[in-house]
Amino acid sequence: MDHTLRNKMLSRMEEVRGQVAERDELIEVIAIALLTRKNVFILGDTGQAKSYAINLFRAGITGAKQFERLMSKQTDEEALFGRLDLSSLVPGNVPAEVLEGDNCYQEMCRELEKQIAQYRRGDAASSQQLELAAAEMERYRKALAELHAGEPRMITKGKLPDSHIVFLDEIFKAADGILNSLLTALNERRYTNEGKTIHIPTISFFSASNEIPNFSSPEEKILKPLYDRFELKVVTEYVENRDARLAILEQKQSAPGAGSGGPMAVITLSELTAMQDEVRQVEVPQSVNELMDDVLCALRGKGIHVSDRKYFGYAPIAQAKAWLEGRDVVEPADLITLRHYLWTLPGERAVIQSTLEHMCADPLKDRLDSILAAAREAYEEFESNGSAMPARRIGKLRDEFLVLYEALSKARNDAQNDSERQKVDACLEGLESYSQSAHAATSFSYAPLEELYALKAG
Repeated sequence: MDHTLRNKMLSRMEEVRGQVAERDELIEVIAIALLTRKNVFILGDTGQAKSYAINLFRAGITGAKQFERLMSKQTDEEALFGRLDLSSLVPGNVPAEVLEGDNCYQEMCRELEKQIAQYRRGDAASSQQLELAAAEMERYRKALAELHAGEPRMITKGKLPDSHIVFLDEIFKAADGILNSLLTALNERRYTNEGKTIHIPTISFFSASNEIPNFSSPEEKILKPLYDRFELKVVTEYVENRDARLAILEQKQSAPGAGSGGPMAVITLSELTAMQDEVRQVEVPQSVNELMDDVLCALRGKGIHVSDRKYFGYAPIAQAKAWLEGRDVVEPADLITLRHYLWTLPGERAVIQSTLEHMCADPLKDRLDSILAAAREAYEEFESNGSAMPARRIGKLRDEFLVLYEALSKARNDAQNDSERQKVDACLEGLESYSQSAHAATSFSYAPLEELYALKAG
């Protein structure tokens, strides 16, 4: 992997970290969102530098346009998406958008301006050239009018469809009438009006609020689909560390104009696109998919609702985390970042985080501990059934141990390095020790589990 692009992203993140306090999680989530084209919802009280952090990050992406709006019941579609250009419906008229985007027409404009300048200088010979340029330009304009006759146009300049990064503060206060348009924009990156569909170039949508709607309420239930379109979610708190507060305070009170020269670490839009391409190339091993399935089952078993859509769509988040860590293969620990992806209600966060950390920080250890626990339980049952026939006791134990041995053999084959193989070998030794003790207790001839497994497989 060429780390040039990654280093640029890390530098952008580090520069933003230096200007806000205790926002490491938010900054990483912003980066992951931009790398994966995901949307982010931030839950936190006012005055916690939520929009400030987003604006700082965006300022370092050269060429990226940002649209920002505080939502309310009075916010209508025109305020977000632009308005219909009525001139586009007037027969014989050409919308300004068409003229501005037509290279040939713009070249004619420049030629006409040149002829006008010469005429103003008193060049009598330029009079005829001026008339010819004007006539040619008018003929071409009429042709454009005929070509685009009756085609409705939207004026979107400076609005959401003209922006790469969008921040809709308090989005849940939006009027019911524009919810469908917002849903389509967030989910499909398009907007339709008067039969005209506009592609929205937005990379990521951001929103923030100090509360989440009460989805059990009939009035607010309608907002649930909108909430679900924000795949990544972060909770912010006021700055807790005293030193961090004082550092930011000193920065704010520094000499006027200090540090106002613009961002030092910058990323171009084309570089961001290249980063997104690299993230998509990060490999997701089958073992990680299996671990994610285990996480899903564990969370559902604890009463945490994780939809199939979330489960099937987890990979880009993990890929982006692995890429930020400088790897081209997702590792189990990368799944821990899904703590910003899997929760729906704030009360679920602690359970999700503890589950991910327990299962993904060192999943091999957790898996081996489970196997040894199962071996110990089987051996204790063997000991407690001393009155049963020895052949039945040892036969049942062998069957259970061979299942565990098969799981350990697979774990050893899947091991990524010598350290992991050593951990599996230690577990195998523990299993063999239980088997040896059981055979000694029943006076049955001992054979290594490897040999027993080979006989059974044959």
